[in-house]
Amino acid sequence: QVQLVESGGALVQPGGSLRLSCAASGNILSINAMGWYRQTPGKQRELVASITGSDTTNYLDSVKGRFTISRDNAKNTGYLQMNSLRPEDTAVYYCNADVTSIIGRRDYWGQGTQVTVSS
Repeated sequence: QVQLVESGGALVQPGGSLRLSCAASGNILSINAMGWYRQTPGKQRELVASITGSDTTNYLDSVKGRFTISRDNAKNTGYLQMNSLRPEDTAVYYCNADVTSIIGRRDYWGQGTQVTVSS
């Protein structure tokens, strides 16, 4: 079985920075695309950033220039560097990965990590 574990969420002041990590473990053969989503109460989960197997990236307009998604294939880990954080970035952030394992290919989700931007 494949598991995704996020870490790095915290309380940070506006203008601050955080780096989220998403570590994948299990019988992984390859990780194709990875993405970071966020969700606040009463709202739909939205895609914040994604990275393909060929390292093509895509960002939500409101985070362009502030957030950077990356991956370390050797460690099966993805990252989201978040700079110039704003109160409206407050949310639970979820990692998603398109993984090929010994049982086949499917999407997996992490449990989420809370990011709170407040003074």
